Amino acid sequence: MTDTEPKLPDHVEKSVRVIAEVHRDHDRRIGPVQRIVEHVTAFLARPASISVMAGVVALWIFWNSWITAHGGKAPDPPPFGWLELAATVCGFFFASLILATQRREDLIAKQRSQLTLELALLSDQKTAKLIALLEEMRRDSPLIADRVDEESLAMSQPADAQSVLDAIERRSQAADEEEA
Repeated sequence: MTDTEPKLPDHVEKSVRVIAEVHRDHDRRIGPVQRIVEHVTAFLARPASISVMAGVVALWIFWNSWITAHGGKAPDPPPFGWLELAATVCGFFFASLILATQRREDLIAKQRSQLTLELALLSDQKTAKLIALLEEMRRDSPLIADRVDEESLAMSQPADAQSVLDAIERRSQAADEEEA
């Protein structure tokens, strides 16, 4: 850490380290072919690479047109069949590279969303336990009047994830039916 970086609280620093470790672990598990695919994709996605490709196409068209205009036999005269074939093949390879890279990115996104869901469920359980403990402490304390708090009782139970998902699906279906 440099002097200009703000000092993070320990719990935040620990979270940052855990997230960085998840990414390092994900990167360690990729094979050499996937690593090459990602480097090639990253290289081709730069504006300079796109400019070079556009320049090559423009130069190809100019050169072949110039040769044809000056009475010569161009290797790829208009309508530039070889250029079209090269662009199609390159497009196929570029699309394949993008799909392979996106697939790996989807895997880490899926892992992140699963981790987020698991942490949210764990947090819900911890919060419910805290509310239950506070309610128990309130009931046991002679200084606080004993009363039934229905909201606290309900909140002291962790949410049933499947019931929540079912409710979301039902509401989504109802909204879709209203739109139709």
